[in-house]
Amino acid sequence: MLQILRHHDLGELSDRLRQAGEINARLMAEILDVACRRFPSLGQSEKTARLEHLIQSGAWTDAALALIDLELPLWQIRRLAYDEGEWHCALSRERELPEWLDQSIEVRHADLAVAVLSAFVEAQRISEPESRTSVPTVSQRVRDFYEAVPIDNFL
Repeated sequence: MLQILRHHDLGELSDRLRQAGEINARLMAEILDVACRRFPSLGQSEKTARLEHLIQSGAWTDAALALIDLELPLWQIRRLAYDEGEWHCALSRERELPEWLDQSIEVRHADLAVAVLSAFVEAQRISEPESRTSVPTVSQRVRDFYEAVPIDNFL
């Protein structure tokens, strides 16, 4: 149940980021609260301290990149480009693969920091472990795999 609520929260957060004009301290705090599992991390205090410093300075793009480094170490920025008034950000797990083989996350927004953070939230949503029970479930609906055929002659 908790995973379902978290998935729903990440979807709402993604919608809020799409509608946001720019990043502010309140929105960044919400991203840290909803989308981050490793922040603050005792084992990575140097990265956490750097991220906190970037947030306090208002360096939103650098903070977004540091957040990806801390929270999603397997993901990398594949492409960051500005075209026709929008920033395009693509995150990927397999950056070395040809683009047509890679399953990257692509997001665009007028603000660079919002584009990077939107891609981060989408990657977190995709990377979430599925909610599974310890005992497999069985479908309650019985299906007939055969059709009964009446036979009159048994010889």
